[in-house]
Amino acid sequence: MVRHFVRVKTKNYFFIFLSIYQIQTKTMSLLTSSLGRFRLVAFVEGISYLLLGITMVLKYQYGMPKPNYVVGMLHGGLFILYVILLIQVGFMYKWGIVKMFWGFVASLIPFGTFYADVKLFREK
Repeated sequence: MVRHFVRVKTKNYFFIFLSIYQIQTKTMSLLTSSLGRFRLVAFVEGISYLLLGITMVLKYQYGMPKPNYVVGMLHGGLFILYVILLIQVGFMYKWGIVKMFWGFVASLIPFGTFYADVKLFREK
């Protein structure tokens, strides 16, 4: 009975390792192209935008300005990087002005970068 439990446990570890390996492989394949790097930065920028909303509550509701300062600086840097990469990828992949415009507008709306990743930035 103990052997069976150990065997199932090692199988679960194998599947956990396999899923971590698949995540790493997908992330590494994103980093090989400029569009993949842009999509990764867009995702992180979207996360930082949501975190900024949470830290705004901490700042104004609970009087904790430090998290907002840190996340705000991080979000500002990621936003600038997002815009630079948007322009670079837009010219590299010969996107039109309209697609680049909507990519920029998506960065101004909460959850916009996630939507733009699905609708605009995926290779077809």
